[in-house]
Amino acid sequence: MTPAASPQLDVTHDPDADWSLPAWIYRDPEYFEVEVARVMRPSWQVVCHISDVPDVGSYHTLEFLGESVVVVRGEDLQLRAFSNVCRHRGSRVVDGSSGCARKLICPYHAWSYELDGRLTGVPLGETYPSLNKDRQGLTPIDIEIWRGFIFIRLEGGGPSVAAMMAPYDAEVAPYRFEELKAFGRVTLRPRPVNWKNVADNYSDGLHIRVAHPGLTRLFGRSYGVEAQPMVDKMWGYLRDRPSENPSERMYQHILPRVDHLAEADQTKWLYFKLWPNVAFDIYPDQVDFMQFLPISPTETLIREIAYALPDDRREMKAARYLNWRINRQVNAEDTVLITRVQDGMASPNFTVGPLSEEEVCLRNFAAKTRALIPEARLHQPPAPGWSRRPKAVT
Repeated sequence: MTPAASPQLDVTHDPDADWSLPAWIYRDPEYFEVEVARVMRPSWQVVCHISDVPDVGSYHTLEFLGESVVVVRGEDLQLRAFSNVCRHRGSRVVDGSSGCARKLICPYHAWSYELDGRLTGVPLGETYPSLNKDRQGLTPIDIEIWRGFIFIRLEGGGPSVAAMMAPYDAEVAPYRFEELKAFGRVTLRPRPVNWKNVADNYSDGLHIRVAHPGLTRLFGRSYGVEAQPMVDKMWGYLRDRPSENPSERMYQHILPRVDHLAEADQTKWLYFKLWPNVAFDIYPDQVDFMQFLPISPTETLIREIAYALPDDRREMKAARYLNWRINRQVNAEDTVLITRVQDGMASPNFTVGPLSEEEVCLRNFAAKTRALIPEARLHQPPAPGWSRRPKAVT
C-alpha cells in the first residue's frame, strides 16, 4: 500500500546553499536519533527483487534501524510486508534473510500466521481472555514494487518510489528491470563512517578524476552529474581508446552488444541515488543496488547485490566478471576516501566547507537535510537535549 504523496520539500531558497552540512552531524548521537526519526524511518528501502520471492510462501527479510521486516508472497500471489514480530511476546517470527513457508510460525510459542498476516493458530487459545485473533495479525508495513524491485517504508508520508524516479522512468525502461534475476549473493560491508559520508561520496562527481584512475581511464571527461528533487543521476561513457589496465581493456573489448538498448547506451554506465540512501548502478551487462544502512553515528552497513538478464553468452559472463573486478577496485578506493573524511570530521578545526556550483547533488542533499532538520544549519552542535526542547532552530 502506498499513501498519496505529500508535498515536496521546498529546497529552492536555502540560505546555506553554498555550504556543506556541518561536521558535527556526521558523528553526534543526539542528531543521529533525530535523523533516524525524520529522515530514515519515512524513507523507502529496497528489500529485494520480485524474482527473489517467486513462489507462494517465499519470503525475504530486511534488518533496518533495529526493525526486522519480512516480505512474503501470499496464496493469492500478492506480495505483502509485515513487521517480523510475533504479536504475543515480541519474538522474531522468521529467521535468516530468505526462505519459504506454508505458514509463518513463531518459534517461541508456535503462534501461527497465514501468508496474508492473519493470526490463525494459538496453542491454548481458550486461556487468553482478551485475545481477538482478528486484531492480532502481523503488523503490516508499507510496500511498493517499482519496476520489479520491492521497497518497504517503516512510516508513511512523502512521494512513492515511482514518483521519485518519474523524471528518469523512460531512461530506465529499456533495461527491463522487471525481468532481472540475481546472480551472486547479498554482500554486507561494514564501514566505520556515518552513512551520509557514503551517500555524499556516491553522488560526488568532482573526485572521480582525482581518486579513481580506473574510471578516468574508462570515461575520460564524459562523467556527468545532475540532481532532481528526490534522485541524483551520474553517468559516464566508455572510451574507444583501450585502457592500459588489463581488466579495463578486456572489458572494453569483450562487452557484447545488448540488442534491447539504444546505441548510445551500449557503452553507458549509469548511476541513480534515491533519497536518502538507496542507489542503483546500471550497466549494459548488469544492474546492482546498494544501500547505506545507518548503524550508529559513525557506523554504516553497505548492502548490495547484482542482478542481470539471462544471457548465456561467454562474452557476457566474462564482461560481468570484469565489471566486478573493476568496481572492486573502485570500492576499495572509495573506502579509503570516506574513512579519511570521517576522520577529518572528528577535528574541531573543521566545521563546514564551501560547495562548488558543480556539486549539484551535494547541494540538493544538504538542502533537503536542512529543511527536515533545521539544526543542521548550525556550524556547532547545540547544547545537549536540544531535540527535546519545545522550540527548534528556525
